[in-house]
Amino acid sequence: MTNVTQPLETGVAAEPAETKLSLVTISFNQVRFLEECLRSVLEQGLPGVEYIVVDAGSSDSSREIIERYAHRLTAKIFERDRGPADGLNKGFGRATGNVFGYVNSDDRLVPGALAYVKRYFDEHPHVDVLCSAIRIIDEKGRRKLRSRIPDAFDLADYASGICTVGQQATFFRRQAFEAVGGFNIDNRICWDGELLVDMALNGVRFATDKRVLGDFRIYPGTLTGSGAFRSPEYGAIRKRLAEKIRARGARLHSPAKERVLQLAYRANLLRHVRYLMA
Repeated sequence: MTNVTQPLETGVAAEPAETKLSLVTISFNQVRFLEECLRSVLEQGLPGVEYIVVDAGSSDSSREIIERYAHRLTAKIFERDRGPADGLNKGFGRATGNVFGYVNSDDRLVPGALAYVKRYFDEHPHVDVLCSAIRIIDEKGRRKLRSRIPDAFDLADYASGICTVGQQATFFRRQAFEAVGGFNIDNRICWDGELLVDMALNGVRFATDKRVLGDFRIYPGTLTGSGAFRSPEYGAIRKRLAEKIRARGARLHSPAKERVLQLAYRANLLRHVRYLMA
C-alpha cells in the first residue's frame, strides 16, 4: 500500500519524461563494505542507470576498489570535500537523470530495488519523493529481525522526532532536489533529514511505500551506532530545523503534545508489528 501526502500550492510539478535513475555513493575509508555496496547497485540489472562514486580521500584501499569497477561507473570523483553533504552535491552535480537516490558505502540496495523505483515513478508522475522501507543489517551483513517501514513525512512530527524515514530507500525527482539547492553542506549529522524538510517546505508531494528497497547497516562505527543522534550537536540541529519550519509558517506541536506523541510513538505496538512484517 502506498500513502501519498497532499501537495502544497507551491508544489514541484512532476516530470512527464520516462524515469532515468542517477545513484550516488560517497566513500571514505569503508573498505570493509565498499565492494558489497558497489555490487548491490551495479548488479541491479536495470539498463540506463547512472552510478557516480565520490571519494574524498580514503587512506585505506577504497580507491583501488573504485578503480577496479571504474569501467562500470558513470563517473568517479576523487577530490576533497567539506563533508558528506558536499560530496553528495558534487556527485549529483554530475548526474543527468531525472530521479536521484544515494547509497552510503557501508549500506546496500536489495535486488530489484531500482526496477521497482523506476516503475513507481513512471506510474506515479505526481509523486516527487518516494520513501520506502529498509532492512536493518549488522556489521557482517546479517539481517536483523526488524525492518523499518517509513512514516508519512510530516514536518511537525519530524521536528518532534516521531517521523522515521530510511535514507537507503528514499528517492526523489531531480527538480525537487535542485529547487532547494541540494544538501546543506554544514549539516554533518542529519543532512538527509534536512533535505526532506527543505523539500517539504517547498511543497513537494511525498509518498510512502512498504516495499523494502535498501539495507541499513548499524554497527559501532556508524552515526546511529555511535550515539551521535543523542549528542548536543544533534540537539542543536533539531532545534535549528524546528525554527526553520516555524519561520516558514508551518505549525509545530506544542511541548505538551510533543511529549504525549513521543510516548505514544514508542509504545505503539502496531508500528512494531509492522516492522516485523516488512
